[in-house]
Amino acid sequence: MASHHKKGIDSRFGYQIEEFSMEKGFLDRVKDNAAVQVWFEKTQREKGDSLAEGYESELWDFTRINVTQNDLRELREIWNSWNDEIKQLFYCNYGDLPYLLDIKVDKYLFRALAQFWNPAYSCFTFGGVDLVPTVEEYMALLNCPRIQADRAYSRPVNVPPFLKKLMSITGMSEQWVAARIKQKGDSKCIPWGNLRDLILAHPDLKKRVDVFALSIYGLVVFPKALGHVDEAVSDLFDRLDKGTTPVPAILAETFRSLSACRRAGEGRFIGCAQLLLAWFHSHFWKVEKISYRVFSRDYSPLRELVVTSRRDDISEEK
Repeated sequence: MASHHKKGIDSRFGYQIEEFSMEKGFLDRVKDNAAVQVWFEKTQREKGDSLAEGYESELWDFTRINVTQNDLRELREIWNSWNDEIKQLFYCNYGDLPYLLDIKVDKYLFRALAQFWNPAYSCFTFGGVDLVPTVEEYMALLNCPRIQADRAYSRPVNVPPFLKKLMSITGMSEQWVAARIKQKGDSKCIPWGNLRDLILAHPDLKKRVDVFALSIYGLVVFPKALGHVDEAVSDLFDRLDKGTTPVPAILAETFRSLSACRRAGEGRFIGCAQLLLAWFHSHFWKVEKISYRVFSRDYSPLRELVVTSRRDDISEEK
């Protein structure tokens, strides 16, 4: 009887602990929500609320955004010259990046899209509808089996020198790398021409694939310095072999660049225009004939986009 009574007390005590834990968890969420509400109200005061009645935007009526791209013909030629074995090695390590080379950047569509970017909330606002790329959507587009969604890239405190990172990625000597590093503005870069020559002549197949992937990241995904691969790209690229996902960094640069151009009313977009347009189109195209093939392991959203025909004669005004 005494034992049963003690068990009952323990049971009630356990229930009280569970109830307290649930309440604490709820209060923590309420506290988080309150912090979000404070941020929300502060942003409304500072940036204005485009959905509020009587709101007058301080943004420019038209953003003269520049979407100048790198010339990707040489990258496409190298990719097309590779056999299936090399291409499969690339897909296994870096996903569907090569399809970005075939996505035409419609400058008129991109400029029109930029007008709807809302820097206050980092999203596109189409009337009463907000739309923004998500990590999951970009992960699906890149379709890389090696990257892990829960391993986001963050710049380490002690970053190896650009020279050392390039030596590791390319497998080349210190003298070779040092002779090819250039200063562009406030950062160090390596010219695409040097990487192209290395891809064509490198005896190590794996290194050829790695340098090709680095080139896509530098010329397409983060095209900060035209014709060059920026040092910051090597920081991110150096972590990819550990399963780190580049998606949050890609989205952050996309949002930052759009917001900077929208607030200034002009500027060059230095995010990945190809991925942003692929994401935008993905909300409007449908897979023909076999709807369930999107669940196939071999299905590639970027490949689907590349082979989908669409009009390219639409004017900027339209």
